[in-house]
Amino acid sequence: MLIRILLVLSYIAWCFRFRIGPWKYFQLNANYFNEDLDLFSKLDMDALIPSQWRLPQFADQAGLFPESYPVFIKPEWGQNSQGIVRADNEQQLIKHRQTRQKNSPRYLIQAAAKGQREFEIFYIPGAKTDRSSAIISITETCNSSGDKMPINGINNADTSYQSCMSQLSEQQVKKIELIFSSIGDFRIARYCARADSLEALLDEQFSIVEINVYVPMPLTLLVNRISFKSKLKFVFLSMKQLALVTKDIPDSQVVKSIFFKKLQSAHVLKTSAKK
Repeated sequence: MLIRILLVLSYIAWCFRFRIGPWKYFQLNANYFNEDLDLFSKLDMDALIPSQWRLPQFADQAGLFPESYPVFIKPEWGQNSQGIVRADNEQQLIKHRQTRQKNSPRYLIQAAAKGQREFEIFYIPGAKTDRSSAIISITETCNSSGDKMPINGINNADTSYQSCMSQLSEQQVKKIELIFSSIGDFRIARYCARADSLEALLDEQFSIVEINVYVPMPLTLLVNRISFKSKLKFVFLSMKQLALVTKDIPDSQVVKSIFFKKLQSAHVLKTSAKK
């Protein structure tokens, strides 16, 4: 919680330093906000992923079934893995459909990725006006449950995080940056990819599970082995960069009402999950 507060305060402080309205944060990826659905659609994000890295995914509806199992059933929009379940067979999928509330959000069905390890790539591009360098971190999401296909998240007690940065050369980090920055034109994003190893990730042998473009938490800040001092340094540098990128938002960009719509979507998801 402290780290999250420091992220927010640091971003606000840098925005004031550069004379930028901090509220513009919610316009960073506004070009990708689906106003018909009032959310950042996972299907919209999915369409941006090159076919070689894309997992089969479709909107869940009665009578439509995947070609194989297991699959993950996930809300059209959600955070921290909230509402995601795994179905290992057709009976489990049908049961999930039957237990949904009428006010439940739309769900998607996504094929399970074959990669054995999960990597999170947090990325903020270089600012155009200040010619600053991009911010990137590569973090492995680990799970101690023994489940080969767990649903990881910050609320899962079996989930932990490990930084991959010390295992990669500067050239390798740059290659990963080039790979993932080619997907969309995001001003901040966190990509979740599954691969068998870091080497496979570098060889582009991976599948992208999800792209988070709304308040994506840099998971490197959740790594236990990183000192608090190092985390503070990352917070200040990344939020400085994000403020500079915010400064790049052109005045001509259409302002979209995102914050309160996302609060409403989060409330609907949370309410339906409790019933």
